[in-house]
Amino acid sequence: MLLQDKVAVVYGAGGPIGGAAARAFAREGARVFLAGRTQAPLDKVAADVRAAGGTAETALVDALDEKAVGAFADSVAERAGGIDVSFNAIGVQDVQKPLLEISPEEFLRPIEVAARTQFLTIRAAVKHMIPRGSGVILLFGGGGPQTSPGLGGFKVALDAMEGIRRQWACEAGRYGVRVVTMITGGVPESLPGDYPGRDDLEAALREPTLLQRTATLADVGDVAAFVASDRARTMTSATVNVSCGAIVDH
Repeated sequence: MLLQDKVAVVYGAGGPIGGAAARAFAREGARVFLAGRTQAPLDKVAADVRAAGGTAETALVDALDEKAVGAFADSVAERAGGIDVSFNAIGVQDVQKPLLEISPEEFLRPIEVAARTQFLTIRAAVKHMIPRGSGVILLFGGGGPQTSPGLGGFKVALDAMEGIRRQWACEAGRYGVRVVTMITGGVPESLPGDYPGRDDLEAALREPTLLQRTATLADVGDVAAFVASDRARTMTSATVNVSCGAIVDH
């Protein structure tokens, strides 16, 4: 299996993306530690992992809280012997208004949330990866050059994550730690069934793709497991594009 005997930490593991990655990591042999702010969704993912024969543990962690993130990572490393993979799948909240109509606080909120949670979780993991001389950091939600009107600070937050990825890859690479961002262009399957205008949004996400389809949660999990594995050991400071061609970086 791709991740046999690896230790994987997933933040936002109770959400659709984090859950998909956690299930894929476990299926490929990793021992997974699921972090989130709400217990019930974490328990559901953990139950799925265990039902499939995997190993999962859960913890309530606010990934914006420096002490909580540090304590969680230290606890995982102590109990499991280290951390091999850290995946932050926490979504970036946005206020969808034109820039001329948005307040500074509304504009900065998604940028600050994305930057803080990624920085804290990466730093906490890298500290434990350095002594082992290896490790993989995965970020979710960076973007290509395209954007749309009315996104407020959302797209800027995604671009900030790309800068964070590049800087951590530069500084952690000498210790054998790889840092990779996954981008999808949107995963309709991750939306709630009662999401307003779901059908229209799904069509809008599918329309610009070159493959005339969007990524599924299973696609995201499969690619995350591959990137986290030694099969992808040459990949760092890179963006893995699973957008079915919706995002094309010229």
